[in-house]
Amino acid sequence: MRYFLELAYFGKAYHGWQRQPDAASVQEVAENALSTLLQKKIEIVGAGRTDAGVHASQLYAHFDVEEKLPENMIFRINSLLPKDIAAVELFEVQPEAHARFDATARSYEYHIVQKKNVFQINTAYWVKKDLDVEKMNEGAKILLEYKNFKCFSRSRTDVRTYNCEISHAYWEKTTSGLVFHIKADRFLRNMVRAIVGTLLEIGLGKMHVQEMHTIIQSESRSEAGASVPAHGLFLTKIEYPKSIFN
Repeated sequence: MRYFLELAYFGKAYHGWQRQPDAASVQEVAENALSTLLQKKIEIVGAGRTDAGVHASQLYAHFDVEEKLPENMIFRINSLLPKDIAAVELFEVQPEAHARFDATARSYEYHIVQKKNVFQINTAYWVKKDLDVEKMNEGAKILLEYKNFKCFSRSRTDVRTYNCEISHAYWEKTTSGLVFHIKADRFLRNMVRAIVGTLLEIGLGKMHVQEMHTIIQSESRSEAGASVPAHGLFLTKIEYPKSIFN
């Protein structure tokens, strides 16, 4: 039978989600905990890859077992996980349900502070200069007019298509700064950080709003802004069709 495990993690200590031979990853830590508990090798499949240093308040992964798991499994998993990774929920799904391929939407947030905040040094990017949020939101709206976002993707990647369906993208003012919200059916590697970096160029007056059209149409990563640091990025929500749940 197949289970979905909901996880949350603080990404500073990890080289991203995906297991790697010479670096700590969230996937490896979670697999080791489950393998220890179930006394056999467990491999899990995540809903996507987060880069090194990126956080997640919600990420789902699936794995298979032969017998029904006990009700106290979440407590037992958390007892083996480090303090920066938490198991949130565990539930049985349809045998063919897939954490990655069945996801219909993913949401991210990027956090910015505009004054020095010692309590957010690992969870928000400090931008010291004033930003024109209205123009940044104008630039964000332009994203909804396009599907091909090759200009915001890492140059070396093995994806078959650069098309993504973005359903919303906007900046929200907070008491300490700004939060960028974006939701799409899928994301390319480095895409959100590159988008935020480009929108910051607009907010700082280094780029005109309408240049977003030229950048996206160019399909060239060199035309877009620099990627912002990973520590301000959070994967916040993954959505699935009801049909995969029991």
